[in-house]
Amino acid sequence: MDQPSPHPLIRPERRDDHDAVGAVVAAAFGSDAEAALVERIRASPEFRPQLALVAELDGVVAGHVMISATALHHSAGVRTIVMLSPLAVSPDQQRNGIGGQLVDAAVAGAERLGEPLVVLEGSPQYYGRLGFEPASRYGITLPIPDWAPPAAAQVKVLDRYDPADPSMRGTVVYPAAFDALD
Repeated sequence: MDQPSPHPLIRPERRDDHDAVGAVVAAAFGSDAEAALVERIRASPEFRPQLALVAELDGVVAGHVMISATALHHSAGVRTIVMLSPLAVSPDQQRNGIGGQLVDAAVAGAERLGEPLVVLEGSPQYYGRLGFEPASRYGITLPIPDWAPPAAAQVKVLDRYDPADPSMRGTVVYPAAFDALD
């Protein structure tokens, strides 16, 4: 049974959060690979610091999300879009709404920055509840792993999305920060 939703402080991450964020991400994924991904994204030109957020409960980092730039290869070239990855919540705080609050805040930040859409690779059931849809509906392909269902490639269109713009359809090519993930 889900716990009642806590009311975390959702705020931009700070440099002094990095160790706590790494611990939350590693615990949430049961692996250090995703924590290393966060560090690689931070060190990359695709990093968007204003879209790297933490959820703080009683002064402790309980969750983290980041939206960073990625490339969308389309019929006339390449355009930069943004993607959400990774999202992590401390195992002892999962299933109580913190992840959804982080995603909503990050997507709202992307909207404020004028982004047309946010792509991600993840659970269609979870992210579908947060307004994400299959990317294929919008002519977008993501390089999802063989073991993931095609519906794991998802998109949330924002106010600046123009369905008539051909540069909004194509194939997402992840930046180099993602190369070390299997």
